[in-house]
Amino acid sequence: MRVFHCDGCGQTVFFENSVCVACERTLAYLPELGAMAALEPLDDGTWRSLAPASDGAEVRLCENGITHAICNWAVAMEDADSLCRSCRLTQMLPALDVGGNLEAWRKLEAAKRRLVYTLLDLGLPLDGLRYRFLSDDGDDVQGSVLTGHEDGIITINIAEADDLERERRRLNLHEPYRTLLGHFRHEVGHYYWDRLIRDGDRLQAFRECFGDERQDYASALQRHYERGPAPQWQASHVSAYASVHPWEDWAETWAHYLHMLDSLETAVRCGVRIRPQRDDEPSLTSWDGTPLEQRPFDMLIREWLALTYVLNNLNRSLGLADGYPFVLAEPVIRKLRFIHENLRPAAPPSAVANGVAP
Repeated sequence: MRVFHCDGCGQTVFFENSVCVACERTLAYLPELGAMAALEPLDDGTWRSLAPASDGAEVRLCENGITHAICNWAVAMEDADSLCRSCRLTQMLPALDVGGNLEAWRKLEAAKRRLVYTLLDLGLPLDGLRYRFLSDDGDDVQGSVLTGHEDGIITINIAEADDLERERRRLNLHEPYRTLLGHFRHEVGHYYWDRLIRDGDRLQAFRECFGDERQDYASALQRHYERGPAPQWQASHVSAYASVHPWEDWAETWAHYLHMLDSLETAVRCGVRIRPQRDDEPSLTSWDGTPLEQRPFDMLIREWLALTYVLNNLNRSLGLADGYPFVLAEPVIRKLRFIHENLRPAAPPSAVANGVAP
């Protein structure tokens, strides 16, 4: 995540802010420019952006922000949709008159906007991607809502927006890490497997790296829940759930790659540098402004391991659990490299196939 400042007074503002706490100007994120803009009201209910890159463009606020105070993104004047580029991806909502559902929706949309920020930054397509946010007690639901992806439609059980319920599920499933944003990143990985792998020319390279996805998925899932994860899964997978099936291995690794990119960008944009006293300890000392996904993978993973080393040490100093409870075995690093290189169209086919940085 970038660091943003109010165009009116220079105050540091955050991605989720809708008002500058210093000068009280209205703020909105402009997805076309990747900028958080201070806005000046116009007589017709629209707004003029004060962000230098927008050249004084007029914008509208997302309808979900106006009606429900649920969004802080703007819509370009030439856009016929009343919803922003993130909110328009949601096609089904739980009943908002049921207690707790409005707050759950607010959390879901906030997590989705962080995801969409990254996807737009990477230049990834969003066409055909849709979301359904459902509750177990909804009128159109029979049984429990299963979070998952099918043909571009991602369903999220709104119970995942409840911190206590999500922690209960994390403990029951023996997971070291479970977040709402993590769900969004995982499920969209399935969508991009269809787009980048299944419908592209990279299927054989995928199988060489992740395994053969033609094995029966339903049987693999049933075996996982009946017998537990594959023995010694840590030696080749980023999580226990990744060992279920190559599709889940891809989605878990994809989510992990997005964790890396967003966290590293946040760190370097905030000016974080790690200069250890010993040469053999992890370091993060330079960044030339090149988008992280365009940097050589070896540099990216080295900086990531340095950042997580410090993050975990800081958490332990505060008496908290590790912020990054993962150990990346070499096969996992190869899979992360595969995803990194397949997001770079210029990578030579041989490099992509072998998981080697150009």
